[in-house]
Amino acid sequence: MFAVIPAFIGSAQAEEGMWTFDHLPVRQMKQQYGFEPSVEWINHVIQSSARLAEGCSASFVSGDGLVMTNHHCANTCLTDLSDKNHDYFHDGFSAPEVSKEPKCPGMELDRLDQVKDVTGRVAEMTAGKHGAEYAKALQVANSVLTKECALGDASHWRCDVVTLYHGGQTALYRYRRYQDVRLVMAPDQDIAFFGGDPDNFTFPRYDIDLSMLRVFEDGKPVHTPFFKFDPKGPKAGDLVFTSGNPGRTQRSLPASVLTFQRDVSLPTIIAAYSTLEGALWQYSRESKTHLIDAQNTLFGVQNALKSLSGTAKALREPEVIEKREAEDQALQAWIDADAERRKTYGDPYKKVEAALAVQRQYYVHDFAITRTVHGLLGDAVMLVSAAHERKKPDTERRAGYHDAELAALETEIAAKVPVHTELETTTLALGMTTMRQILGEDDAAVHLILGTKSPDERAVELIQGTKLADPAERLALYKGGVKAIEASKDPMIVLARHLQPVLDTIRNRSRDQIEAPMHEAQGTIARAQFARAQAEGKADTLYPDATFSPRLSYGTVKGFQDGAKAIAPFTDFAGMYKHATGSDPFRLPQVWLDAKPHLNLSTKLDYVSTNDIVGGNSGSPVINRQGDVVGLIFDGNLDSLAGDLYYDIERNRAVSTDTSAIMAALKTVYHADALADELETGKLKSRPE
Repeated sequence: MFAVIPAFIGSAQAEEGMWTFDHLPVRQMKQQYGFEPSVEWINHVIQSSARLAEGCSASFVSGDGLVMTNHHCANTCLTDLSDKNHDYFHDGFSAPEVSKEPKCPGMELDRLDQVKDVTGRVAEMTAGKHGAEYAKALQVANSVLTKECALGDASHWRCDVVTLYHGGQTALYRYRRYQDVRLVMAPDQDIAFFGGDPDNFTFPRYDIDLSMLRVFEDGKPVHTPFFKFDPKGPKAGDLVFTSGNPGRTQRSLPASVLTFQRDVSLPTIIAAYSTLEGALWQYSRESKTHLIDAQNTLFGVQNALKSLSGTAKALREPEVIEKREAEDQALQAWIDADAERRKTYGDPYKKVEAALAVQRQYYVHDFAITRTVHGLLGDAVMLVSAAHERKKPDTERRAGYHDAELAALETEIAAKVPVHTELETTTLALGMTTMRQILGEDDAAVHLILGTKSPDERAVELIQGTKLADPAERLALYKGGVKAIEASKDPMIVLARHLQPVLDTIRNRSRDQIEAPMHEAQGTIARAQFARAQAEGKADTLYPDATFSPRLSYGTVKGFQDGAKAIAPFTDFAGMYKHATGSDPFRLPQVWLDAKPHLNLSTKLDYVSTNDIVGGNSGSPVINRQGDVVGLIFDGNLDSLAGDLYYDIERNRAVSTDTSAIMAALKTVYHADALADELETGKLKSRPE
């Protein structure tokens, strides 16, 4: 049993904050809404929530391992299970019975089991160390803590050392790990992403961005606590909660870090993604096979581009960085005003600037090289790294290769994920072309990777010559260790061996000269912020930035004002049919056209709420005071794209699919009666023995 004590009293701006479960703003919720979550309520929410390791949230919605998440969170599974005769990504999927639910290759689902504060232990291990020595001490701490946490059974337990408040606090999260996740049902892409990219990050929306999975263990569905499914959904003004895993926010980062992102990193990444989007767009139009192969990747790139562009736009607003600069200066002035504080905290902002100076010097160069390392070349680099890292004592290994992490790594290597060689060739050639454009023909890394060949020629040579698309080949190289890696003549492995010193230089420089000093300085800033807030009686206003770890947010179902236009909180089926044009991306699937006479068109479809969310919350359940599911988060509005940086209760909105729409779709459109019954009753009609 996971026990938490709701001791933290929050008073941040109403509904702002992605709160850790062991520090919930209980008094604030009680004062605002007359709701005080009990320990039992909190435990139930924790145990019924889950996350997909590749970057989404999810929830258990029956006692027989049934899991609800977004369609776009299962896109990789749908794509991997597709073949030349079946396009499950576009056409959807429905298993006729439990025995016909196929396993999603390489998918892992994690359920939180325990959180432990290890701030003191990490502080002891890193005391008096700086730079490279500090980085090594953090590496040792990660190794020791995760090994203890995994209880000698890394195949069943996943342990993450989570940095909160950018180093001000460190927690150890242990998850129950499930690696047999199967596909139950997913609707057509045309309803899951109705409106396509033009509607993405907007509202009103008319999507059912849903997929259903089932978690198995020892060949049988697992039995866990779960959320009851409320088929009525919420009403306007209802208090609702989001239990999910927001990926990253930067609401407390120094202004200099945000300036670097605005001027250097975001323009570089956006330019690369824009080029990739164009290449994938062209590739997907060359044939139906290319369309099927590329559609998931293109979806992800377009989604990322819109999100990154939203952050970049917010950072170009002068007041965002100006406000952060004023906050930084005020904190440093508070430190400087007292001799003891100056001795304790020093000037951490100078350390941040020193680390950023290194990052500015190398960022574009290193990005150009490392962005080529994906797909099969990424697999090769990982296999070479795994062989050499496993030779070292566990405390000296890089993150990802500790003993407690090897079970997950081996599962990833052995996953029977299809490789689309033409797509791999296209994206590898593009990455190499971009690298040569950025670094120039005479750069040593360009010569190392390309030799005398063009990017197109080199990509064809590597993809056609490698055997790494075969999971058995990858697994044999992994198990063979350094001896097998050094003996391999596979061109991808040969290139990865040659690249290893280059990549090690990049990694070590980043770790020792950028990440470690930044971690140390930002931890100091966080501790100073805590001390100042305590002195001013405001310690309860601080919550940690998001870290793709379990969080709870709360809010109300509420519309918003878009200029002169008032946006209502709900859409319905009638609005969906009116929104449809019959042409992509506003084309409804035929099953929805056929079902129109049988549907109640006033059924609520999507809604917005004031819940504070960001990327990573995709697939999060929306729950009510009773702890029952009333919605499924799948997006935010345009203003929420600045949620990385700040929360605005007047405009930031989370977008969810209403449970009433999900139930109507299952019963009336897809005739998935058994699945609807399982949601209503919380169990399969006949439990498998």
